[in-house]
Amino acid sequence: MGLVNPPQELVPSRYALRLGKLDVLVISDGVLPLPASTMATNAAQADLAVWLDENFLPQETYDWPLNVMVVRSGDQTILIDAGLGGQFPGFPRAGQFPQRLEAAGIRLESVTDVIITHMHMDHVGGLLVDDVKNRLRPDVRIHVAAAEVKFWTSPDFSHTDMPKPVPDVLRSTAASFHSEYRDRIRLFDDKYEVAPGVVVRLTGGHTPGHSVVDLESDDERLVFAGDAMFPVGFDHPEWQNGFEHDPEESARVRIRLFQELAENGGLLVASHLPFPSVSRVANHGGAFRWVPVIWDY
Repeated sequence: MGLVNPPQELVPSRYALRLGKLDVLVISDGVLPLPASTMATNAAQADLAVWLDENFLPQETYDWPLNVMVVRSGDQTILIDAGLGGQFPGFPRAGQFPQRLEAAGIRLESVTDVIITHMHMDHVGGLLVDDVKNRLRPDVRIHVAAAEVKFWTSPDFSHTDMPKPVPDVLRSTAASFHSEYRDRIRLFDDKYEVAPGVVVRLTGGHTPGHSVVDLESDDERLVFAGDAMFPVGFDHPEWQNGFEHDPEESARVRIRLFQELAENGGLLVASHLPFPSVSRVANHGGAFRWVPVIWDY
């Protein structure tokens, strides 16, 4: 573009906001190109084609955004999910969070806690990168639902509809994560306060131990919803995603979260909504609408 000192990235990759006394930073880990059909495995192909066309999206492959988040509460710096990592050559445009975190002025050594919404590879893979493993402090606390750890000892893929190579990679990545960090994992059953104003709670659905993170400070709210929702879910919350291990429960979880957000007016961030994903949910007679916030520069 003829810039004298061009930045390394022309596209913004982080977005900061203040939520009461909490500092929040959403970071893009990149994108995951996946078959568009995985977004609605129980929908008629023609209906999905119409939705894709109406949203100006390609019919064959959809680039899933992949977001992670950092929260500062008092003297704690909390990383929520860790992205894909760099060990998956089929996804060369993801695995960006470590350098983008550094570019934001946050050192990995400063992270006191990590919350894992679930143990799919695009949420724990970043913790398996050598430069991340070697820089995390030895006393870092990693918070995962007990049901999630138990599930991945013998995972069930019978209700999923994923590209063929994916289940084996998910198994091996989850096993590697647990083996690497088992001494630092802090299990919780239902709900756990990680830091003042930062609570992780079990929802199930997407995986048996899938969890969301509730932030609340000075009457302001934000939910990091992990994989509880995808863009198509606002128009069709009943459509099932191929990566959901319990698709019917996932739909119920999705609708409950939509209703909750519409009622309390809180902010929403999710792993696979378009970056920076900061938004609200409107409910018009039972039909949900995604309402992105206007960026605050």
